[in-house]
Order: sequence, then structure tokens, then C-alpha cells
Amino acid sequence: MTDALTPGTPDLVSLLLDTDTLEDFLQALVEGALINAPGSDGCGITLERENRPLTVVSAGTSAPALDEAQYGQDDGPCLEALREGHEVSVIDMRAETRWNGYPAFAVAAGTLSSFSLPIAAHSHTAGALNIYSPEVKGFEDADLEGLRDLAAQATGAIALAQRLSDARTFTSDLHAALQSRAVIDQAIGIVMSQRRCSAEEALRTLRSASQHRNVKLRDLCGQLVGGISGNPPASGPQLRPRP
Repeated sequence: MTDALTPGTPDLVSLLLDTDTLEDFLQALVEGALINAPGSDGCGITLERENRPLTVVSAGTSAPALDEAQYGQDDGPCLEALREGHEVSVIDMRAETRWNGYPAFAVAAGTLSSFSLPIAAHSHTAGALNIYSPEVKGFEDADLEGLRDLAAQATGAIALAQRLSDARTFTSDLHAALQSRAVIDQAIGIVMSQRRCSAEEALRTLRSASQHRNVKLRDLCGQLVGGISGNPPASGPQLRPRP
């Protein structure tokens, strides 16, 4: 990747400021890819989660059908770039012998060359930037460094989105854990007051009751606190058997 964006490549900061969602950002990137590859007539970004590829955005006309053909046979230049993490160039689809029947399908659809670049290779959300041309050697005049910049920008955006998603999950889990801890601490205090015992003894009593009644400790404590206060703990779950 170059230190500065190549002429014709959208500026990353400007794109981030001008778009509201990851999808909008990726859509701007595929439209920029068509500018960097003047001989192309279609571009798409494929992402794969749990071995299920999907075209999340596209520009031009050819990408959706060509992508879907590759997904259908679980093979093709797009999926090779995505799964192997390297660029895949097809100069003349009519002479291509890889990927079973896909080249013949592409030729029949009017596509004679393609260029696929990996995105977020070897990650939980690996993908590929796929560009298609109706011409043989359709990428001789393409700005390949500009296309690589775009693939790198897509990689960064997806990695950031994944980290933000993980952070939200962590925050939610932490909030639930803190709520649970608060209810357990309240129940420990109640048992300490009733039995005139230490916090350790109170917790052992609660754990023993949880095991004997076959309910989660958090739920048992919630029932105890609710019984004393007359109201269930805020956001607390109802008493239920363990799964």
C-alpha cells in the first residue's frame, strides 16, 4: 500500500465523514474502484461469515450475477482471493481452466477478465474486492495501486467495525455481570443479617441452596431480595430451573 492515496482514489477521512454506515462506506469504495479500473463494468465486495459468502455492496452491472455463480459452486476467483488471501487475476476468461464451469458462465455473461483482491484476509470477516471487465486484459490500464489502496481501506473499516461490535458485546456482558454481582451482594447481606454470620458463610449458604433447589445462584438471590423488598431486582430475571 502506498503512503498517500493514488489520484482518483477516494480519501479515507472524507469518506468516513461523508458516510453514516459501514455499508455506505463500502459502497463508496466499490464506486471508486470502477473509476480506478476504466475498462471494468462491475465491482462488488464479498464478505464471508461462517463459510457463507455474500455480496454486501456492488456498483455497475455485472458483479451480482458473477458473484452468485461462484457462491453457487463454492469456487471461483472471488472465493480464492477471499480464502487464500492473495490477488487473483484473470487475463482471458476464454482460456481459463480453473474453477470448473465458472469461466464458461462468465464468458456467456459477457465478462472476459477479472481482478479480485483480498480484504481482511484470515480474519473472522474475510472478504474480497472483485472487479469485472467485458474486455480481454481489461485491467492493463487500471490503477492497480489505487485498487489495492481501496482493498486496504475496506480491510481497515471492517476491522474497526468488528472491534466496535466486540466492544459493545463486552460492555453488555460487563453490565450484566455487574447487575448480577449487585443482587448477589444484596442477598449475602440479607443472609448475614438473618443468621448473624460472615459474608463467606452467607455465600456458602446461598450456593448450597442454589444447588439443592437446582436454580442459578443469581436467580435464587433475586428471589430472596425480591421477597424482602416486595419488588424484584431491577432488570433481574425471574426464577427458573437451570437449563
